[in-house]
Amino acid sequence: MASTPTRTTAARPAVATTPAAKASTAKSPAAPRTLPEKLRGGYRAFWAALEGNGKSRNGSTYYLILGSTLALTAIGIMMVLSASSVEAIAAGESPYSAALKQGLFAAIGVFVMFVLSRVNVVWLKRVAWPAMFLAVILLGLVLAVGRSTLGNQNWIDVGPFTFQPSEAAKLALALWMATVLNRKAKLLTHWRHVLVPVVFPGAAAVLGLILAGNDLGTAMIVMVIMAAALFFAGVRLYLFGLAGVALALGTAVLAVTSPNRMCRILSWTGQTCADGTDLNYQSTNGIYGLASGGWFGVGLGQSRQKYSWIPEAHNDFIFAIIGEELGLVGTLVVLALFAILGTAIYRVVVAQQDIFHRVLAGSIMVWLLGQATVNMAVVTGLAPVVGLPLPFISYGGSALLMSLAAIGVVLSLARAQMAPALRPKGLLRFGPAGLARSLRKRSAAGDPARNPAPRNPAPRNPLPRNPTAKVRARKIPAGKRK
Repeated sequence: MASTPTRTTAARPAVATTPAAKASTAKSPAAPRTLPEKLRGGYRAFWAALEGNGKSRNGSTYYLILGSTLALTAIGIMMVLSASSVEAIAAGESPYSAALKQGLFAAIGVFVMFVLSRVNVVWLKRVAWPAMFLAVILLGLVLAVGRSTLGNQNWIDVGPFTFQPSEAAKLALALWMATVLNRKAKLLTHWRHVLVPVVFPGAAAVLGLILAGNDLGTAMIVMVIMAAALFFAGVRLYLFGLAGVALALGTAVLAVTSPNRMCRILSWTGQTCADGTDLNYQSTNGIYGLASGGWFGVGLGQSRQKYSWIPEAHNDFIFAIIGEELGLVGTLVVLALFAILGTAIYRVVVAQQDIFHRVLAGSIMVWLLGQATVNMAVVTGLAPVVGLPLPFISYGGSALLMSLAAIGVVLSLARAQMAPALRPKGLLRFGPAGLARSLRKRSAAGDPARNPAPRNPAPRNPLPRNPTAKVRARKIPAGKRK
């Protein structure tokens, strides 16, 4: 009897057949993660949550920016009313005068913000150069006919209102730098193209005119905007080191040559000035207000430091009034709103592929958050006294209007990232984009003014002469009938 040949196969591992065995093999314990791996995982998770991967498409970024901005603006109007009412009554004015002006500018600013949020940002490139020239002209006009207050010549009187051109110059500079850097994107590896015309003469002209008005605080923010624009444009980092050394030397020279600035620095370090004055009086009383607020504050409108103890309580030092009346909880709410605003704008910045969009949004982000950081640092005694308002909250129509306009530009970029079906519609359907869309529709449909219809136009679907007549049935020959 012949035997059939058999093939020898390699031994295979036994396969688990029972459910318990399958579960044990599927859920085998993973190797424990080391501390560096945990740190790397946490670092990546933090940046993924910060950048909001995929969340900008569902509109969360847009509404975070909008909600935090409106909340900060509402808090600002409320606190301006509380902080300014006492001094207004003492001056014989209405206690609501400052709050009403702030509310008026807030309404105008919100209107401008919504209009800009519906405008394509590419349209703003056309107004970048005119806006820059206008900003330089207004800054020069301030030195000629402007009004000086507390040593700073920053304001122009326009009827019952005052306008601060340096606030408009911040937005104009950010828009102009984004336009120029986008045009010179392929040449930014050469330092000459970085400096000309972005730094010299563009930003240097704005900076010099602001310093001529003796406003070092605003000049610091302008320098921060300039550095942010160059950073987000991808300029080589060694240029920032050289610029940092030059700016440090320039700031030291400006501080040493000004007795007022030297007195502020000495007062901040706990020393007395040469003439015996204490310019740290404002900061000291601001800290008293923060300390007396405790956890939950003394109550809205119940501040004691606003009774002429804190100069400019409704302006530069309004954060101290917030801490006194609303306590630590109120200050943390303001910090949380600024953190939400910064995180949402950062999501917009990192999602941009175009240099113009990235530089513009990044400059606005650094401008608003940097100014808020400096203001809070001054109030809490972490920095010498510098005259900078708290964005959206401090009293000042020009600052509030320009800040809301800048947020409108960022909202336009955030809206463009959203899915088309989720984009907010029906609000303010006008502006350059809406005008262009309506013109295209008119040209596609035919303008009756330019293309008059003929006198006897032939109808597209002419009716029969006797529409009531019945259609006669066709007669079929008898031979072809079935």
